[in-house]
Amino acid sequence: MTSTTSYKVRPATLRDAKAIAELQNQTIREAYKTMLGDAPLPVMPLEKRQAYWREAIEYAEPQVQVAIDDDKIVGFVGFDRSRDKGTPPTMGEVWALYVNPSHWDRGVGLSLWDAAREGLQDEGCSNVSVWVPLGNERALRFFELAGFKRELNSAKTVAVGLSKIEEIRLKRSLS
Repeated sequence: MTSTTSYKVRPATLRDAKAIAELQNQTIREAYKTMLGDAPLPVMPLEKRQAYWREAIEYAEPQVQVAIDDDKIVGFVGFDRSRDKGTPPTMGEVWALYVNPSHWDRGVGLSLWDAAREGLQDEGCSNVSVWVPLGNERALRFFELAGFKRELNSAKTVAVGLSKIEEIRLKRSLS
């Protein structure tokens, strides 16, 4: 996976929290349409999502980076140590990676992944994981092209709004 387009990626600021929350809700609506069919989409109220990201940015848990195009946030990534029980401190995790649907397939995700990989390496992580819904073919393809491998025995069912979806963990080395 090589980047043909480069976006400016920088640490998120508290002022970015609303734009991040709006982008996440918009992206979830688009990505989950095909996975959930007629079921209600799991869009968290904007104020609640914005509060989550404000806290994440303030306390750097997870660390949050944003991708900028023409002074507008077009994507973001949250990353930190793995939240999975029993993982060593050298295991990082991509907690969230979202790109505005208008910028899909334009290199934004790759720019964000590059920033997360560098940040995790700076934190002393040697491996990284990410949880992806099995029905989100776009996200699975992205992470597999970025060198992640599915961990077949990790599949689990999680509640998403009023629906349930299957997620799988993908892992890769950071070296």
